[in-house]
Amino acid sequence: MPSSPIPDVSASGLVVGFDLDMTLIDTVPGFSAVLEALGAELGVEFPIEDMTAKLGPPLDLLLAEHLPADEIAAAGDRFRAIYPEHAITSVAAFAGAHEALAAVRRHGGRTVVVTGKFPDNARLHVEHVGLDVDVLEGWVWGVGKAAVLLREGASVYVGDHIHDVEGALAAGATSVSVLTGGCTREELVAAGTHVVLEDLSQFPAWLDDHVLTTRLTALEADLRGHGSVLVAYSGGADSAFLLAAAVRALGPAHVVAATGYSDSLPGAERDPAREFAESLGVEVLTPETHEMEREGYRANAGDRCFFCKAELVEVLVPLATERGIAVVATGTNADDGVADFRPGIRAAAERGAVTPLLTAGLTKEQVREASRRWGLPTWDKPAAACLSSRVAYGVEVTPHRLARVERAETAVRDLLAGTGLLNLRVRDLGDRASIEVDAAVLPLPDERVDAVLDAVLGAGFEAAEIDPRGFRSGSLNDALSEDRP
Repeated sequence: MPSSPIPDVSASGLVVGFDLDMTLIDTVPGFSAVLEALGAELGVEFPIEDMTAKLGPPLDLLLAEHLPADEIAAAGDRFRAIYPEHAITSVAAFAGAHEALAAVRRHGGRTVVVTGKFPDNARLHVEHVGLDVDVLEGWVWGVGKAAVLLREGASVYVGDHIHDVEGALAAGATSVSVLTGGCTREELVAAGTHVVLEDLSQFPAWLDDHVLTTRLTALEADLRGHGSVLVAYSGGADSAFLLAAAVRALGPAHVVAATGYSDSLPGAERDPAREFAESLGVEVLTPETHEMEREGYRANAGDRCFFCKAELVEVLVPLATERGIAVVATGTNADDGVADFRPGIRAAAERGAVTPLLTAGLTKEQVREASRRWGLPTWDKPAAACLSSRVAYGVEVTPHRLARVERAETAVRDLLAGTGLLNLRVRDLGDRASIEVDAAVLPLPDERVDAVLDAVLGAGFEAAEIDPRGFRSGSLNDALSEDRP
């Protein structure tokens, strides 16, 4: 089997092409009915079972063995004319077809159907079974499909016939074949397909793995291109994965980890972060950052993260320069890149920091899956944003507020140990604290509610309540969304 090409599926650029007949839909019942009706009109008894054994080739080729040459064109026109009456309602989507298309959507991709079928009839099928496709191109066969796949930027083409394989290979796309159309595994492999699946029900899992593998390859290439990297390393899942990926790509001698120490970094995060970085063999720097000295940071308007990230990158860039390190890299992932409001990303970019995970299109879910595969202990680590993210916008950020948030979260986490708690936030709303825990552990027993509230009050808050909606990442951003037009 040939090596699969490595296309660019780094972000929303993923485009997957699908054949229609015997790939997405089981055309045999409808096709057979049309052949029977056409044969009755022409006085010809077509060998229907043989003619429908490997659907895919152009109709003229199928009719050529059974009609005089000068009658084929007219017979083809008549076949297409009576097709809607006999073939649409009897044809269903294959099991897994809708899920396969949805899998592409889940990765932010587009779907393109490229088929040899008459376009109008193809569209009737697509509409009847409700296939979610962006582009439908009909009357295209064999290597001719390559032009459409190239035009649409498809990196994968899924079909059931050896001629679908030819089209994929001619377009430089990964050829995925399903065994629902009559061609055998041996025939498809001999034609050069890269992947053979029993049916489309196996496609979502294959696509998940393919996209992740491709994006990891893109990440490695990007890191190698930099030559050396200083990772802005918080110890969270994203920056830990980026650090490990940089070591894999460049070797520990060309990678430095730097964790900014300040009041906004929980003390409990510091030792585990250092230990993980040191286990990779990289130099670990712990410079102090002074975001609290920036008025915009203390004011805690919606752009607080801008001032925090600006401070961090401005501290790290000189450290990288001193060591001859080419770039400062942050752990921003592809989900962060499409978030509604992320001023910190802008601040880092304006100061020259790179975002390899975002560039490769790696989502938070993919970072965790890749971390799990690599055996990193951070693969399932709960999100741990800086302590300042707990302070409601408009409430001044001070060391006192951050310290009492940290005390409160430590106390609550100890109290709820053994409940399955993963995510916890004590939000400082100025006049009171709002406690968010995983919805799965709610409602808490009355005695635990009392203990949690007492612990938060003991940490220095004057009032506290447990949010019945549970933990919501970035819940304080809701107020910003309401204020923006």
